Amino acid sequence: MSSTNNAPPSSSAAESTDSSSVRRNSKRPKYSKFTQQELPACKPILTPRWVISAFMLVSIVFVPIGVAALFASRDVIEIVDRYDSVCIPANETDKVKYIQTPGDKNCNRTLTVPRHMKPPIFVYYQLDNFYQNHRRYVKSRNDQQLRDSKEANSDISWKSDREHKFGKDVYPQNFQSGGLIGGGKLDPSIPLSEQENLIVWMRTAALPTFRKLYGRIEVELQENDVIDVTLGNNYNTYSFNGKKKLVLSTTSWLGGKNDFLGIAYLTVGGLCFFLAMVFTIIYLVKPRQLGDPSYLSWNRNPGWH
Repeated sequence: MSSTNNAPPSSSAAESTDSSSVRRNSKRPKYSKFTQQELPACKPILTPRWVISAFMLVSIVFVPIGVAALFASRDVIEIVDRYDSVCIPANETDKVKYIQTPGDKNCNRTLTVPRHMKPPIFVYYQLDNFYQNHRRYVKSRNDQQLRDSKEANSDISWKSDREHKFGKDVYPQNFQSGGLIGGGKLDPSIPLSEQENLIVWMRTAALPTFRKLYGRIEVELQENDVIDVTLGNNYNTYSFNGKKKLVLSTTSWLGGKNDFLGIAYLTVGGLCFFLAMVFTIIYLVKPRQLGDPSYLSWNRNPGWH
């Protein structure tokens, strides 16, 4: 009679159960080349020649763009006339009281054209020291009150504003019934979508000094032409030391008059050219072998070990 000794497989089963539970409870992510940062990558070695070439390329590209931008800005002709300080009668000492008093405040200004101006000539009004992006000002606007989905003709305002923010069937019947009224008055018989001066004004400006488009002049103005302008000096900028200006301006392929873009390009291009020259001189005067271990700190100072 023979007997067989069959050992219970409890120990091996327990070990496999423990290992599987460890794998399930482990927070180790599944292996992939992405998680282990083993994807193919370009690792360029920034040799002196590459650095000098990169700086020279940036300077070659940026300097001509800066020069072109400056010439385009210099071709723009602007006539800027500040009228808030001269449209107050000489006998008025309290400017705030004068501007808040009802009555006719029309002011005649004479502008002289400095150079030949080709159409279209854009007419702006400019405000200084007026924070149109102030939280209380922005929250006081109600788009639901102004919105409508019907179409209107375009002139000086944005098409998206006319179509989606100002209504063709909304009339400003009670928009200015309060005591505080701005510089202009709305016509209650004309829908908001056609009162584009209001639409332009309601687009919030980001900076305290801004211009709003008022209209366009579609005729040429010759040098030394005289323009007579009648302004309504109604908006109160005296209480917060603001400024009001009338601006006539042409445009170029780059837009209005702004030297900042050209100066920025020239500055970056000039700085890159200067650095390229400095690195070139250093590379020629005191060259060093690429990958030379003698420049390592522990080789230059062996006592640091």
